[in-house]
Amino acid sequence: MHVKKQRVIFADILKIITYMLIISIKENESIDKALKRFKKKFEKTGVVKELRRRSAFEKPSIARRTELIRASYKQKTYGNINN
Repeated sequence: MHVKKQRVIFADILKIITYMLIISIKENESIDKALKRFKKKFEKTGVVKELRRRSAFEKPSIARRTELIRASYKQKTYGNINN
């Protein structure tokens, strides 16, 4: 008698946290300045950078290689400052 085993797959539940950017407009402040502050805050969140990074799949070996290249570059440039 053959008993079929059931496979239980547990998927990691990803929590998606959304942040709302709030820019309070001060009195007599132009919309251009408020928009500039909004753009800076939005850029600091890194949403666009993350979307561009995820737009194409990158193999883990290539990701490690680029990380090593970046680290060696940083070590060369910032290592010379200390010497």
